Amino acid sequence: MRVRGRRRCTECGHEWSYFETGEVACPDCDSLRSVGTGERQRHTDNPVELDLSAHRNELESVTDVGGIADGLKATLREYVRKRGFVSGGDLRTVDDTILAAAELLHAVDVFDRSREPTESSRLYVLELLRGADKNERPAPDTVPESMADARGLAYAEILDAFCSDLGTWLDDHPDPAAARVRETLRTHVKRVDAVYGDVPVAESEALVRAARELVTYLVEGDEAALATAEDRLSRLE
Repeated sequence: MRVRGRRRCTECGHEWSYFETGEVACPDCDSLRSVGTGERQRHTDNPVELDLSAHRNELESVTDVGGIADGLKATLREYVRKRGFVSGGDLRTVDDTILAAAELLHAVDVFDRSREPTESSRLYVLELLRGADKNERPAPDTVPESMADARGLAYAEILDAFCSDLGTWLDDHPDPAAARVRETLRTHVKRVDAVYGDVPVAESEALVRAARELVTYLVEGDEAALATAEDRLSRLE
């Protein structure tokens, strides 16, 4: 959507950035009476922080991850729902926090539904819980087989949202070469989603890297990054 990035309170005259707060209420007087100023810009990424400390603390008083699953999943869903990849007209990359949050959401669900979850699954969920809100995600070679589909499906969902936002951004910044690579990436993502994430972990990682390389090209003008993304995706076909 397009929004005006600056707002001015009609009660006290204070001005603030909607892109930074995501709030229409005046931060000085809490009045809801305000007007937008400046040009409208594309905006899909709301200012939200992921904080899992309360859930980590709660884990100390229950027997296992299943005891905190409902509350943890609610926090993760809210975070993922508010995130996007265009902020005030600027294209954002696919960061580790959004990937780890989405993966943790799926991993907790898999663990909670398992009748006999493995120890490796439990430890992996705990590792995600430890680092997701610190912009950390487990390395591809540490993903247990029982959690590979969770990673694949989570990454596919995030990359699908990325491709959607990127398509909107490209409407304002046409680039045929980038659009072509985006479409190839989107095709791969749709295929992963269709098989519910059942792809090699290395393939999920390759898709993430291609998305990041595409952003590097568009934001920094690095044509080598575009070529690398295109080559990376071609090797998955």
